Amino acid sequence: MTLQQEIVGSAMQMAVVNLSPGQTVYCEAGKFLFKTVNVTMETRLGGPSGGPSGSGGQPQGGSSGGGMGGMLRQAMGTAMQVGQRALAGESLAFQYFTAQGGEGTVGFAGVLPGEMRALELDGTRAWFAEKDAFVAAESTVGFGIAFQGGRTGMKGGEGFVLEKFTGRGTVIIAGAGNFIDLDPADFGGRIEVDTGCVVAFEEGIRYGVQRVGGLNRQGVMNAVFGGEGLSLATLEGSGRVILQSLTIESLANALRKAQGGDKQGPTGGLFSTNEG
Repeated sequence: MTLQQEIVGSAMQMAVVNLSPGQTVYCEAGKFLFKTVNVTMETRLGGPSGGPSGSGGQPQGGSSGGGMGGMLRQAMGTAMQVGQRALAGESLAFQYFTAQGGEGTVGFAGVLPGEMRALELDGTRAWFAEKDAFVAAESTVGFGIAFQGGRTGMKGGEGFVLEKFTGRGTVIIAGAGNFIDLDPADFGGRIEVDTGCVVAFEEGIRYGVQRVGGLNRQGVMNAVFGGEGLSLATLEGSGRVILQSLTIESLANALRKAQGGDKQGPTGGLFSTNEG
């Protein structure tokens, strides 16, 4: 069943979702805005697994049968999922909304000024998104955490923890500023971007992190004065990539400067003294 939704607004968008009777949508805690009275709300620690075949799965916390053994496996699965989210610094709980006795409406939003996007999963390709990009999804869409390899994660910062969406259905994501959709195949098969600009990309895109320039004079100039630090994200292959025009770090720096607490210093980049 396709999720009927509309993204409204400009500078700070929201998603208005119309649910059919019995249809369920879930969101990350803190992304809910409003609902009609016939829509029930339930908070659970787990989210749908999506299933290995991408066909969707029952939300963790619901009945899966199998007696005591099934309950134990379910409890272990939920504990592992919650542990992954805690390690990734994500919210531990999901909120589930189900329309009862007729059609219902639910509203969701992100946490930063910017755009939202509805992605349609057909079960053939997963999607990966930056941490905190997830807003809401159908119960047939599985939510998981993907950790990048040690070297990539240590160098990439934002790219170390990714949200992974599997299964079939609609998932709604949000980012900062404006979005642009690109395919690396249209640019020779590879693009390089600020690590904080990556919002989401399809499975099949190879994500990595590379040093900005070499260990020479220009490389040092890029790192010290360029504002990018030592690394850039690389996206290779063929598939859809969504980038954002505003990074959380640049927004935080602008707010500090406006409040008279700019700690970036005259060089920015590598020698920034920002905390967090």
